[in-house]
Amino acid sequence: MTGVIAIVDYGSGNLRSAAKAFERVVDEQGLGLTVMVTADAAVVARADRIVLPGVGAFADCKAGLAALPGMIETLTEQVLVRARPFFGICVGMQLLATTGHEHGDHAGLGWIAGEVVPLAVESQGLKVPHMGWNQLVADRAGHPLLAGLDSEAHAYFVHSYHMVCAAPAHRLAHVDYGGPIAAMVGRDNIVGTQFHPEKSQATGLAVIANFLRWTP
Repeated sequence: MTGVIAIVDYGSGNLRSAAKAFERVVDEQGLGLTVMVTADAAVVARADRIVLPGVGAFADCKAGLAALPGMIETLTEQVLVRARPFFGICVGMQLLATTGHEHGDHAGLGWIAGEVVPLAVESQGLKVPHMGWNQLVADRAGHPLLAGLDSEAHAYFVHSYHMVCAAPAHRLAHVDYGGPIAAMVGRDNIVGTQFHPEKSQATGLAVIANFLRWTP
C-alpha cells in the first residue's frame, strides 16, 4: 500500500499527536503510506486519504478552514466528487454537519445532514464538558471502521457539544452519557469520530488502522 495521508492544518486541532498516531499505525502495520500535515490545498488535492482534526469552537474552526485559500473547494472535490476516504476528528467531525449551534447558528460543510447541539446533561448530575473514557456501542456493527473492536472498547472524549444526525443510519456508534451521544458518524467514504483516536490508546489505533485499510 502506498499513498499520502493529508492531515489538514487550519489552525485548530492537536495536529502533532494526531500525526504521530497515524505515523505509528503506518509504521506498525507496514503500510508504506506518507503522513503529511499541510495547510496547502494543492497537497490535499493529491492526497489519497484526508484527515480533518479539530479542537475548539465550531465557528472558529469553520472560519479557520475557510481562511485557507481553496481548501473547502478542494475538500469538497476530493471527498464528494472523487470519493477519497475522509476522517473527521472531534470538531472536524462536527463540521460535517449542516449547522452548528455553538455561540450562534453557523453553517457546517453539510456533508452529513444534522445539527451540532449542546450537551444537556447537567440535570442528570453529569458534567459538561464530557471528559474521559466511555464505552463505545456500535449502531452499525458491520461498518469497516468498527472491525475488530470488542464490546468493551472504550474511547477518550473531550467535548461540550454533540452531533445529532438527521438520518439514524449515519450514526455508526454512540456512547451513553445521559442518553445516547454520537461517537462515530459516517456515510459512503466519509467517517468522523467525536472521540480522539490519538488519545484512545489501543481502541484509537485500531480505528485508525481500519481507516487506512478502508476501501469504500
